[in-house]
Amino acid sequence: MEHPSLFDPPPVPPDGAGAVIPAAASRAVALDPLIHERVRLGIVTALAGGNSLSFVELRDGLGVTDGNLSVHARKLEKAGFVECRKGFEDRVPRSEYRLTTRGRAAFATYLFRLESILRAARRT
Repeated sequence: MEHPSLFDPPPVPPDGAGAVIPAAASRAVALDPLIHERVRLGIVTALAGGNSLSFVELRDGLGVTDGNLSVHARKLEKAGFVECRKGFEDRVPRSEYRLTTRGRAAFATYLFRLESILRAARRT
């Protein structure tokens, strides 16, 4: 039996329990689309713990291909949210990723907005 990835989404709620509430849906546009994409959200979430992670750790944890991780990590790098340090470990190339101060601030804003949407949805 295959074990779920560390970053697998939670199980889908029963019918009707996960319905989108219109008031909350209208606020979804406030979420940063750069972070909101599934793979990039996984990268930022994984790095938010404060530790740096290697390319292999991120790839395996997220269950994505090398190319997919590279493209999404590069977008986060260009935005200044993630820093990549390249080096060698026992003559093997190693890329280490960490969340920057700017990335932490963007993730905190993302979470604040998401929590606001959830609070509004619970009131409805």
